[in-house]
Amino acid sequence: MQAARHSFILASASSRRKKLLKKAGYKFDAVVSNIDESKIRTKGLTPAQFACAAALAKANDVAEKFPQNFVVAADTIADSDGEIIGKAQNAKHAEQITRKLFSKPHKVITAIAIVKKDTALELVDYDTTTVYPKKMSERQIEEHIASGVWRDKAGAYAIQQGGDKFINHIDGSETNVMGLSMELFEKMIKKVSKSGL
Repeated sequence: MQAARHSFILASASSRRKKLLKKAGYKFDAVVSNIDESKIRTKGLTPAQFACAAALAKANDVAEKFPQNFVVAADTIADSDGEIIGKAQNAKHAEQITRKLFSKPHKVITAIAIVKKDTALELVDYDTTTVYPKKMSERQIEEHIASGVWRDKAGAYAIQQGGDKFINHIDGSETNVMGLSMELFEKMIKKVSKSGL
């Protein structure tokens, strides 16, 4: 099946996810979910379990309004030795996250959920990429925080917006670090394609 024939609702405001999907030829509408990620419980959950729970919550929130549509949602977090690290709340928080993540290798986890209410379809999976950072100087940290590119980014950086100059190499999917593992998405699409997506 040609990618361009697929049609779904993307429950995300992320410009990076939209670009990745459009580049791959997918057609979709974007509807932002009203889920407050900070309200999703973290106690007892691994970083991967939290990402899956968040992605599923976003997908279900939008799917309630569009029960006859396939709804796709994603959630990206950084995993530093099992600690869940999401988006920075402010510049001071962004600096703390940056110092932590760029001092040693860390993982980036993106969970993807596909939901269709009228057929009770609920599929969720995740991909993990290990990021090996370069040591950042004090000046580089200051410039990174001052630039503001950390805003609305899991782990307070974006690999495609200059963040890659602080990265030595990655082990895994690059699009996963950008916010949507296209490799995982393709696998999930194949699973549900028989349902008419």
